[in-house]
This record gives sequence, C-alpha cells and structure tokens, in this order.
Amino acid sequence: MRNRLTGFAIAIVRFCKPLWLRQDTRNIADQLSRSATSVASNYRIACRARSRREFISKLSIALEEADESAGWLEVIAATEPALVDAIKPLLKESREIVAMLSASRTTARERARRDSGTANP
Repeated sequence: MRNRLTGFAIAIVRFCKPLWLRQDTRNIADQLSRSATSVASNYRIACRARSRREFISKLSIALEEADESAGWLEVIAATEPALVDAIKPLLKESREIVAMLSASRTTARERARRDSGTANP
C-alpha cells in the first residue's frame, strides 16, 4: 500500500508539472499535488502510529486527502477537456485509494470497538 500511494503521489506531481507553468491552472495544480502527496505522507505516519486511535486519525486524514485529490482531478477534467485521457487513470487510482483507505479505516474502527468491548465487559 505504501508503494502504491507513493507511486500515486509521484504520478500526480508529474501530471502537475505542465499545469504549474500556466497561470490559470497553477492554483489547482498546487492543491492537487498537496493533497496527493499528503495521502502518502499521512499513510506513512499512520503506519508508525503509537495507538489504534492515532492510526485511525491519520488514516482518516489520508482518506480525506485522497478524496480531495479525486475532486481536483474532476475539476481539471471538467475545465481542461484536452487532459481527460491523462486524468482517467489518475482518477481511477484515486477512487480505488479512497475505497481501500475507507475499508481500512472501517476495519480499524471495528477492531477498536471490539477490543474496547472485551476489555470493558
């Protein structure tokens, strides 16, 4: 998962390079690159969490950033029709990442509830 998220961040940074050169797309490219790289960094932090609560918190941030990345990609696709073909695989990947992180967070929450339930009868 870590490698996949890092690969996604790298692909987004590469995609954003030409967008940074244009004044009309620079801000969106900044937002997209920040959110995509944040997914990878927050997941790494989650993997080093000191508690399950901290893990869920950092995983939630990664999930929010992945969803934000998908949103920025949708904005670019709507405003830059020439880039739709380049965006499709990135958007697909961001949606898959959202699904995986969401499932991971759900599992972590269920385990936390289960563990707290057995610890406090």
